Amino acid sequence: MDYFSYQGNSLFAEQVALADIASQYGTPTYVYSRATIERHYRAFADAAAAHPHSLVCYAVKANSNLAVLNLLARLGSGFDLVSGGELRRVIAAGGDPAKVVFSGVGKT
Repeated sequence: MDYFSYQGNSLFAEQVALADIASQYGTPTYVYSRATIERHYRAFADAAAAHPHSLVCYAVKANSNLAVLNLLARLGSGFDLVSGGELRRVIAAGGDPAKVVFSGVGKT
C-alpha cells in the first residue's frame, strides 16, 4: 500500500491532505508517514530474521528527528551512530543503548 497518494489533484499522506497540513503549519514543513516507516522497517527486520543475531540499525545521520527515532526504537530497531550527540538523541527518543553501533572515521 502506498501511504502517499493523489486523490484528484490533491496529495495525501495517510488520508490527510497535505494542503491542510501546509495551511495549519505553514511551509516548508516535513511530513512523515508512520505507516510507511513501519512497513519499510518490518521488511528489513523480516529479511534479517533469517540470520541469527542480526540487528537492523537505522543511520541516525540520515534523519535525527526524535519522533522518527522513537518510532524506530519502539519497533525494535538498533541505531548506527557517529557521535555522542547522536547517542544522546537516541536515548532521548527511547532507544536502547545496547542496540547501538558506532561507526565513522577516528573512532576508538
